[in-house]
Amino acid sequence: MQRIALALVFLILGSGVQAQQRLSTLNLTCGQAQRVIFSRGAAVLGTGGYTYDRFVRDRSFCEFNEYLDPAFVPTRDTPQCPIGYRCRTNRPYFFDD
Repeated sequence: MQRIALALVFLILGSGVQAQQRLSTLNLTCGQAQRVIFSRGAAVLGTGGYTYDRFVRDRSFCEFNEYLDPAFVPTRDTPQCPIGYRCRTNRPYFFDD
């Protein structure tokens, strides 16, 4: 019984979840950043310092009450790379009917 308990302790300690490193747009070229969003559909990327945001490929990755807002981020080779979109909930005033 002690062997089973000891084995369980080692399994629990050995299976610790490691934090996943967030990709930073500053370390990617514009094309690489665009490919990340295109291939995954949606991703949270760092955009410099402690800032980050969620970027999406198309409307299917947003909630039903959200709209697409074009996103431009700094990358290694481009100061304003058109990476895809952000999902937004509050429409700007000029979209009101």
